[in-house]
Amino acid sequence: MTKVSTSSEPYTLSRRALLQLFGVGATTGILGYSRFSKPKPSVFYQDTLSLPSVLSQQKSVVVVGGGLAGLACAYELSQRGFTVTLLEKSPQLGGKIASWQIEIAGETFNMEHGFHGFFPQYYNLNSLVTELGIEENFQSLNFYSVVYRSHKYKPEVFRPSHSAFPWNIVDLAIASPNRFQWGINLVKLKHLEVFQAIGGFEREKNYRRFDSISVAEWVKEEFPRGLYDLYFLPFAKSSLNAPDAMSVAELLQFFHFYFFGNPEGLAFNGTKDDMGTSLVQPLVKAIQSKGNKIITETTISEIRAAQGKISSLSYIVGSHANNVPFWVKQNCDVETPSSNGETSHDSSIQYFGAADEVFALKSGTDEAVSLKCTHQGCTVKIAEDGNFHCPCHGAVFASDGKVLKGPAKQALSRYQVVRHQDNNLQLVAARNKTVSPKTIEIAADYYVFATDTPGVQQLFKQVKGDVDGGVRSQIENLSVADPFAVCRFWFDRDFEWEHSNFTSLSGYQLTDSITLYHRIQEQFIEWAKRTGGSVVELHAYCYKEKQFPTQEALLTTFERELYAIVPELKQAKMLHRELVNQKNFSGYPPNSYAKRPETSTSISNLIFAGDWVKMPFPCGLMERAVSSGLLAANEILYQEGLQRRILLTVNPEGLLQI
Repeated sequence: MTKVSTSSEPYTLSRRALLQLFGVGATTGILGYSRFSKPKPSVFYQDTLSLPSVLSQQKSVVVVGGGLAGLACAYELSQRGFTVTLLEKSPQLGGKIASWQIEIAGETFNMEHGFHGFFPQYYNLNSLVTELGIEENFQSLNFYSVVYRSHKYKPEVFRPSHSAFPWNIVDLAIASPNRFQWGINLVKLKHLEVFQAIGGFEREKNYRRFDSISVAEWVKEEFPRGLYDLYFLPFAKSSLNAPDAMSVAELLQFFHFYFFGNPEGLAFNGTKDDMGTSLVQPLVKAIQSKGNKIITETTISEIRAAQGKISSLSYIVGSHANNVPFWVKQNCDVETPSSNGETSHDSSIQYFGAADEVFALKSGTDEAVSLKCTHQGCTVKIAEDGNFHCPCHGAVFASDGKVLKGPAKQALSRYQVVRHQDNNLQLVAARNKTVSPKTIEIAADYYVFATDTPGVQQLFKQVKGDVDGGVRSQIENLSVADPFAVCRFWFDRDFEWEHSNFTSLSGYQLTDSITLYHRIQEQFIEWAKRTGGSVVELHAYCYKEKQFPTQEALLTTFERELYAIVPELKQAKMLHRELVNQKNFSGYPPNSYAKRPETSTSISNLIFAGDWVKMPFPCGLMERAVSSGLLAANEILYQEGLQRRILLTVNPEGLLQI
């Protein structure tokens, strides 16, 4: 029922052929494989029966989570006649590709969680784009570069390619200015094993063999150093998982999807405008056009289960959402300034949460203060004077959260401590006695949990009733990756730049990429033409909280590294900077694959979607999220006896299997 078929024949490659190709420098190809034969996308299960495509009776679905996974699921089901209600906790839809408005010097701009590339092998995401008729919202970036801080390596440039493995490796070697520094010597057994591992992907065998070791451990001994510096490190971090906390098996799956099993090349598209405008809004309109509901700013207060099924759930809308208790973990990396101006771990204050959701609790009190600035959401930091200072725009708050200095106008939010268990704290919003929240109950035939990892873990803490303990354990064991951060700068002048408008960077303490928005997205192109300025974004894919425990540390480092990357900007006037940092991306640590939940569960009417779900075919990042949402929709279609959507992927297996 869930098999992958492909139009291309399987190929084998002998060790002798590999040695000739890379060790002796043979110029002939591999017999039986045509350089000009481009493999077609592989089909992930196709119903052979001719089944109905649209419901003939009324069925309802509640989708919790309005990111790409939830939107893709809701879209497919809405087109098939289901009554869909989508509930999203945030004010904006889109999850990690959401957009929101910010005000800068009297002008309005759309801010995002960082630049995202749309690769040609995003077959399932691109099929939605085609169905929605929004191809004009995207543009090719033609090529992109990887630039290394070390002068040891010259920049690498990646362009579209129509050569499948192994010819794409040959093309890369020919084009690479660093090809003689790869350090590959296939006469060495370890090097041969590395090359076979990355070129011989087979999903189950790959996870059995490599899921127990981290990338950092794998590359410690006898690994081709140049290969790691040039490709493994920058591309591993672009998965938003750090090498010391990422399973080798997951990295090999990532490499197979983006390169070794992919005949499409590594150039990609970007959106002409922000992603909310370009992709999220068209999806939302398509869902709503069928009469379905999308409700934002909702918090699930209770989920009821009985007889192996979800019977109903309740939610609260709007400003009263935090009346629902929630859990946060203690964060020992956030520090408090001492009297000598340095930082220390002050035992009188404990911190909980991470990234942009941090709470401070003074010892001997039962009330915590949210450190999210009420101006534009930056995380405030306690200063030596005992007040909370915002590093972004200068607001100051008293220790009880009251505003002492603008531009913020509202006090920091306060939360009552419900329970303190081990290193976890359960909080609920400080009560407003004059207003009681309205709870809404909804029942449906199916429920899809399509939130991020922290979100689905919070959902399961709201489940009341008889639920399979195995499913609970799977959700509890999910990992969250190190936090990511984005800082966007507005300057009063432009600058020369010889690389791609989106460029990966390697060798910096924090920064992993730079995006020149004033040369990509229309709103910033127009602003730059009008003012002569520039809009530049730096992205840190997975930073260590211990190194950067506060937003002030992030801002300072981003700014210092930007001037190292673009020295001309030292002479420019910075007009504004906007920081986003979050800790909600799925982690793929060693030994996590076997425990990861699948789309369907032992709870018959509960289906999972999200990049944390175990996927049955190669995919990554946005394509992983969309594909998981469509898989969830297919599970419901299958249960209702309807034709499932055909899903596509790259060649599911590598050519160097042994």
